[in-house]
Amino acid sequence: MAKSSRGRVRTRPVTNIRTKSSKGSWFKWLQPGLLVKRWLFLSFVGGILIVLGLAISIKLRPVLFISRVLSTITEGIVNLLPNYISGPLAIIGGLTLLWMGHKQVLASITQVLMPDDDQQLVDKLLTHHKLHRGAKLVAIGGGTGLSNLLRGLKRYSANITAIVTVADDGGSSGRLRREHGVLPPGDIRNCLAALADEEKLVTELFQYRFQAGEGLSGHSFGNLFLTAMSEITGDLEKAISASSNVLAVRGRVLPATLEDVVLWAVLENGQYIEGESAISEANGVIRQIGCKPDHPRAVPQAVKAIAEADCIIISPGSLYTSIIPNLLIPEILEAIAQRKVPCIYVCNIMSQRGETQDYTVGDHVQALDTVAGTRLFDAVLVQKFPPSQRSLAKYQAQDSHFIELDRDYLVELNCPILLADVMKENANGSVIHDSDKLSGVLMRWYNRH
Repeated sequence: MAKSSRGRVRTRPVTNIRTKSSKGSWFKWLQPGLLVKRWLFLSFVGGILIVLGLAISIKLRPVLFISRVLSTITEGIVNLLPNYISGPLAIIGGLTLLWMGHKQVLASITQVLMPDDDQQLVDKLLTHHKLHRGAKLVAIGGGTGLSNLLRGLKRYSANITAIVTVADDGGSSGRLRREHGVLPPGDIRNCLAALADEEKLVTELFQYRFQAGEGLSGHSFGNLFLTAMSEITGDLEKAISASSNVLAVRGRVLPATLEDVVLWAVLENGQYIEGESAISEANGVIRQIGCKPDHPRAVPQAVKAIAEADCIIISPGSLYTSIIPNLLIPEILEAIAQRKVPCIYVCNIMSQRGETQDYTVGDHVQALDTVAGTRLFDAVLVQKFPPSQRSLAKYQAQDSHFIELDRDYLVELNCPILLADVMKENANGSVIHDSDKLSGVLMRWYNRH
């Protein structure tokens, strides 16, 4: 690549990309599972039938004439060259012409379907085939923790269903919820961007926030896009489905419910608070959590996805405002409790002010057990090592700490532990789950089970 005088990166011409294709790429078309060879053979048989049909229709005269001509040519060649030389030469020549013809056809198709892509069509087909045969994964949660998880899982399967909380009432999502009466699109927006094929571009576009303009300032483009799609299609579920098609999403994103859910909490001091953002801002110890209405109905496709899943993952995220709200929906809670497939909970790395101050891993597990009334998962995934002192100091200034592993309490709770290094420290000292490490650990755990 080269840079222009204005500093922008210029890509190589498409012709250069095409001419540098691997010599062995042709043989990839012969690999099983692409559903290409059978159709090429069928086309060949069809061509023979057409020729035979024409010959029969005209009483075989051209066939007899052609056979005589071919016989004469064959005798001439055999007279010049022995049959053990002329025969193989003719076969090689025929195969060469056949190969060149099909190669040019496929090159033309690739040029039309993928004019600006440096990945070969056969590689894209192989990836597509592999991903669509992947495990049926269901990830449940909300916030950045869920979208970060999905970003890694999509490398292993296209059969992903993300079930997202719709309890958010702060920021741009909260404004749209109050002004337009739509369900909060923020977490759904992040999940769609994470699962999109062109993830980087879609994420930048969806995260873009307008800095000025009456009614636009503070809103993200992604939230406005989903709000407009909701009004066009009639509800958020249809809007997400339509958006997924537009963005070429690998998997699907589903809201946990289509009802207008409002979270409430009772703090240790007896204070009653309503609203997801107000609960976090109260900076108290949460003793009880619930929602209005008391028994919101789940999206049927979400319940079906859990019932048909090969593996269920409860994602990292805000414990009381991103994870637990999904479990307050009776149908989703029951579907997880009745599952017969592996289920794992990914615990947060750092505590969250206003929700989980001074919490250990065992406290997170106990909180989920209390809300569910039963154990929903087979194991809890815990970060193995703490962050650097620089990151710890940064979080300590925000009343946050590294979530300690209390083995004795987890043994008491009869909760198996999966200990792994799945952390990523950013340059600014912030700590998140590493998408690639996390998804790799989860898929290896799933394969063992």
